[in-house]
Amino acid sequence: MKGPPLERYAAAQGAERRDSVRLGSKAGHDARSVAFARDLSDPDGLRVLAGRIKQHVLEHLDTYLDQAERRMTATGAEVHFAADAQAARRVIATILERRGARRVVKAKTMVSEEIELAAHLEERGIECVETDLGEFVVQLDRDRPSHIVKPIIHKNRREVAATFEGHGLGAYDDTPEVITRRARAFLRRKYLDADAAVTGANFVSAESGRIVLVTNEGNSRFCLAATRCHVAVVGIEKIVPTDRDLAVFLNLLARSATGQRLTAYTELIAGPRGPGQPDGPDEVHVVLLDNGRADVLSGDCREILRCIRCGACLNVCPVYRQASGHAYRSVYPGPVGAVLTPLLAGRRLTGWSDLPGASTLCGACHEVCPVDIPIEELLPRLRARAARERAPASAAGIGAWSLLASTPAAWRAALAAGALFEALPASFRSRASGPWGEHHDPPAWRGGAFRRWLDERSRGGA
Repeated sequence: MKGPPLERYAAAQGAERRDSVRLGSKAGHDARSVAFARDLSDPDGLRVLAGRIKQHVLEHLDTYLDQAERRMTATGAEVHFAADAQAARRVIATILERRGARRVVKAKTMVSEEIELAAHLEERGIECVETDLGEFVVQLDRDRPSHIVKPIIHKNRREVAATFEGHGLGAYDDTPEVITRRARAFLRRKYLDADAAVTGANFVSAESGRIVLVTNEGNSRFCLAATRCHVAVVGIEKIVPTDRDLAVFLNLLARSATGQRLTAYTELIAGPRGPGQPDGPDEVHVVLLDNGRADVLSGDCREILRCIRCGACLNVCPVYRQASGHAYRSVYPGPVGAVLTPLLAGRRLTGWSDLPGASTLCGACHEVCPVDIPIEELLPRLRARAARERAPASAAGIGAWSLLASTPAAWRAALAAGALFEALPASFRSRASGPWGEHHDPPAWRGGAFRRWLDERSRGGA
């Protein structure tokens, strides 16, 4: 099948996988709608406030990064800056190897997926085990997450049960409670044996230097309780100005992501454990990652860096529901990924230009975004940029049309050829129409009708 990569992937989806994504995302959106209506007297006002706070941070990011670094250092954490994915992987591997760490447990973190950290550590002989249930299944299957919050939204419980059976975690049983219990039993030993833990961070307070983690499974807490080294990989856009601002974002994040008032586990971490604390790491490292974010910040789509990774825009998006996350070919799928992925990929959109086009521009993503990102305004900007990058080819096409239109004999010949084209089989005409013809029937040929009308009108003296 011809056409953009996203469309090709979407068309190849089986009914069972399509249903898993559609029903799972719909359930998430419905839960969010109920939670916002039930709990918040002015949800739109809160969204606008959150967006303003995040935009303020982006416009003064140098100041807040400097403040956050000083405060984290004061709490006993060691702060590292990484310009790109390679630098981040190198820093993390050096930290782990310096401690002699050979076994790592990792909590769910999108930014570690972005830099492909787990694969890098495995190549260096360091075992890296995903401890979020969805990410654990993805790792066992050597798959990729297809949703920001629900990594295995594209799988059903029968597929997960088959995965567990195939990896020796027990006989086939697709009861959710059994699947969860088996994962817990397997991971408990991994927590106890681990030398270090890797997490992300939902937020970092510039005021106090606190790292904020929110989870529903408690796996990040288990990761940090038994290990003596904690490495947090954090995108530079995750800074918030004050601890008080956290109340705004925590009120919005869980409701947007899962329909909860608050996630089951919300942790505020301020450096390594103190003298009177029996558990927790005695060494904390925070790796602040750029990886293209500074370039995004200097462009006309900088609002996308407000994103707090709730997944609400994925859940409501009609394109995501049909295509699923893998169609976006990136760790960031859905509407946010359609903007963020091409921007993080580099200065040109080569290879990603189909993503900004994968939208109806209905604005539903903006309506549900907890930080008020106008995604439906950002996508056309990227479409225009992709068109400018294709300008030489477009110019050649316009030049050929101009020559044809200004040469009467050639124009009449083209009209005659168009009439002959109409006589060809419909299947051939569809194929000749390119990717558009894959899903559309070419309209009936009408070339020459205007000239005939004009001739008749002229002869009639009108």
